[in-house]
Amino acid sequence: MKAVWHRARAMTVVALLAEPPRASGALSQLVDAGRCTEADAAALYEAMVHDAVVTVARSGGELLVNHPPASDYESDVAPEADLRELVASALGDPDAARFEVQVGSTPAARVGNTITHLLGQEDADTAAILRPEAPLAGRTAIDAAAMKLRSDPVVLGPAPGGRVYYAGFAEPVDFEGALAAPAVETLANRAADAGLGVNFEVMQPLLREPGDVDDLLPLLRAHARAGGPLPEATVAAVEEIEFGTE
Repeated sequence: MKAVWHRARAMTVVALLAEPPRASGALSQLVDAGRCTEADAAALYEAMVHDAVVTVARSGGELLVNHPPASDYESDVAPEADLRELVASALGDPDAARFEVQVGSTPAARVGNTITHLLGQEDADTAAILRPEAPLAGRTAIDAAAMKLRSDPVVLGPAPGGRVYYAGFAEPVDFEGALAAPAVETLANRAADAGLGVNFEVMQPLLREPGDVDDLLPLLRAHARAGGPLPEATVAAVEEIEFGTE
């Protein structure tokens, strides 16, 4: 039986799953497939993180930059240092966001630890994760998801291929293996197993795999032509890249 959820909530803490925008690390699948160079991939990823930071900061959510631990990288420069510089560039203040390191041996464990910590130890009413590689998930989408969390304790933002770009929670679920493909179905099943209602946001393209390039670019151009809100840094970065074919 699904839980009925009516408790009023304060703003949602939005944990942006951000990596340092470094060559040889960012968007590696695109590089390996010959869709772009390492330098282009790093510039494009930096632009998407920039836009995501601005989006959350302008929304009704509280921005938390959730980054991998330094042990994931060979560089002596800590991921937080790179990301603080990026946030300072995007918002004019490196302290305009909170920064916390991800903890866990798998992506699902890291997401689960972040959400569980925010809902439990920090007593956040609602918490969500957001992937920066969904540049068209603008402020309206973030705020709409937060509104849906007032009536349903789990809100998922689906992406092509059964992936998710957003997952919001008012109650934790069993996160072990919860991102197993197709992640949107797995997370919905975990919510149902816990008796929690699930709602969904509009599907948005992700830019993580080689084929995603051909999904995102036409949409970016269509939005630009239509004169709607744009992820400006991402659009500028894309215009400078000559993408190869698969």
